[in-house]
Amino acid sequence: MTLHALGINHQTAPVALRERVAFGDSAVPAALAELRALPGVREVALLSTCNRTELYALADGDGRALADWLATHPGDDGDLHAYLYRHAGDDAARHLFRVASGLDSLVLGEPQILGQVKQAWATARGAGTLGGELDRLFQHAFVTAKRARSETRIGSSPVSVASLAVRLAQESFARPADSVVLLIGAGETIELTARHLVQAKVKRLLVANRTYQHAQELAARHGAVALPLDELERHLFLADIVFSATASQAPILSRTQIAHALSLRKRRPMLLMDLAVPRDIAADVAELDDAFVYTVDDLDRVVEHNRRGRREAANDAEAIVDLQVARYAEAQAFGSRNQPLKRLRAHGEATRAELLARARQQLATGQDPAAVLEQLAYTLTNRLLHAPTAAMREAVARGNLDFLRSFDELLPPAAHDDDDAADPAP
Repeated sequence: MTLHALGINHQTAPVALRERVAFGDSAVPAALAELRALPGVREVALLSTCNRTELYALADGDGRALADWLATHPGDDGDLHAYLYRHAGDDAARHLFRVASGLDSLVLGEPQILGQVKQAWATARGAGTLGGELDRLFQHAFVTAKRARSETRIGSSPVSVASLAVRLAQESFARPADSVVLLIGAGETIELTARHLVQAKVKRLLVANRTYQHAQELAARHGAVALPLDELERHLFLADIVFSATASQAPILSRTQIAHALSLRKRRPMLLMDLAVPRDIAADVAELDDAFVYTVDDLDRVVEHNRRGRREAANDAEAIVDLQVARYAEAQAFGSRNQPLKRLRAHGEATRAELLARARQQLATGQDPAAVLEQLAYTLTNRLLHAPTAAMREAVARGNLDFLRSFDELLPPAAHDDDDAADPAP
């Protein structure tokens, strides 16, 4: 069995391709079941965010079946093999550790990714596709991320996609302090966006969400006005800036809706920040003259400024990742070397349980307790010593002195002087 990590992210593919293999929370358990049913796959977890979709699996061979599944994701009409990255063994562990630590994020050191990795782990565990090997891998990842954030400055002044999007809006023609801003969604990204907008002294804030109660709750926390999503089109023309981040698998805003809103605005431009994958705003909206659309892939300019400020901290975090990968590899190697001991203990436990059950049956039938105990001790001794005794005799016959010396080291000191001890019967 080999550890595999493979996927597609903001570095290998644009948002138009990433959204084709994005999974909503409700779709992940079914996807995990499909992956677990692939030939040779023993354990699997799926991480899907706005910037990446990745598989982590313990599987036979080179993981080709996993790559084929992801590259030709059901419902997708293309082949994404050319955009996939693939890692195996320690490289797969390193990739997960870097992801969890925020070193592989669009925004270097962004804090949300660790929670998303933990959610992927919890979902796989709940779906029954996470076994001992992947569980240990993710636990190492959590420890690595914690160390990276506590021992370096990569987590200082945390920056998120939401904060960068607000910063970009502040540098545009539609400054939040002078604008009516519409938020679509009520998840963590929109919550963070609302906080940053309030700090930027937004002129007026509207919140629309499919679940109206969630919109009301978010609006109450930030002094906004809540709108039902089905009334969005009636109020859209009021918005100078729109931030959208929902889990919808289809666009929330179409070209027709935005064109109508622009006509009501007398051609006053709109700034539309689409922070969702799949995208909430139809791609052809960008063709409208007065609609300025930004997606998560358009934040590169602000992101590069962030990267320069955190590069030194990232180098320190990379060193922590390398150390944790080495420790993970050592733990895995020890685990494989420990298999003979596990088999020996399992044999001893099975023998004990079998003979104890037999002794209890004998006692229940009224047999003499002393005789039952004597027979239990005698049989247990012979069963446990039969295999090592036979191995020693074979080593003596073959003249295998190295084996005999190693075996002698296992004996307690008192037994070394008891050369005349009786050899138990096989």
